[in-house]
Amino acid sequence: MGRRWLVTGCSSGLGRALAEAAAAAGHRVAVTARSAEALEETAARHPGRVVPIPLELRDAARCEEAVRHATARLGGIDVLVNNAGAGLFGAVEEVSDGEIRDQVETLLIGPWRLVRLVLPGMRAQGHGHIVNVSSLAGRMAFPGLGAYVAGKFALEGMSQALAAEVAALGIRVTVVEPGGFATGYGASLARSARRMPEYAAATAGMWDGLRGMADNAAMGRPEDFAARVLALVASPGATPLRVPIGEDAFLHLEAVERAARDELAAARLLADAAPPPEVEDVSHDLV
Repeated sequence: MGRRWLVTGCSSGLGRALAEAAAAAGHRVAVTARSAEALEETAARHPGRVVPIPLELRDAARCEEAVRHATARLGGIDVLVNNAGAGLFGAVEEVSDGEIRDQVETLLIGPWRLVRLVLPGMRAQGHGHIVNVSSLAGRMAFPGLGAYVAGKFALEGMSQALAAEVAALGIRVTVVEPGGFATGYGASLARSARRMPEYAAATAGMWDGLRGMADNAAMGRPEDFAARVLALVASPGATPLRVPIGEDAFLHLEAVERAARDELAAARLLADAAPPPEVEDVSHDLV
């Protein structure tokens, strides 16, 4: 039987591809984006299966209304996919407090809020699947993306805690970590208001690479991402908490794991080589 999905960030890219694929596979899908107009084409292509819902992820009241609307129209929610996100580009010293807050609101607080809103229904029905869309930036850092990396690292940490909390309730949690996909992510990147020439050389290559993602033929296709997520949700057995998507994602994250092991080994050598701390002799004070 088809599942009832709530997917955020469906106006384009990975979210739109996933919504289209889920509806084509026979599922019913509540799709969200900031603009309802951006969802009209998807809804028209799948009449009766796609419910468009405008959603500003940073607005708590709109999130509550979106979940109420989706639950009422679908009769419940079996799968939540936290896909919506936006990136901020700027070196750590360039990014302001307000820009950090805005990035964390989008990448962590908004998804956390939606998880909190769908969990009562999932607990009541005894099953559910929460899919949080992270990134390679959820486990490795890139120059110029410090705020984005911080948000994705935090999303993965929350997901790990959540998975342990809801496992006995019949609810699964999956973090998907896409590699490079041909989407408009890079073109939509905001830039920090402050720019410092001291960091231009360190960040220019990353900026140029991100801006060219949509037109890069070597990047993965959003449809492949959608097929992988559908397969994960359909899997009857246990799945890993973190699931890279794309061959490049596996290659990068395998390198990250090797580097982490090397770093830990180096830290152990440093600790073993350190002289033991001096302990003050207080025996003369004993009576």
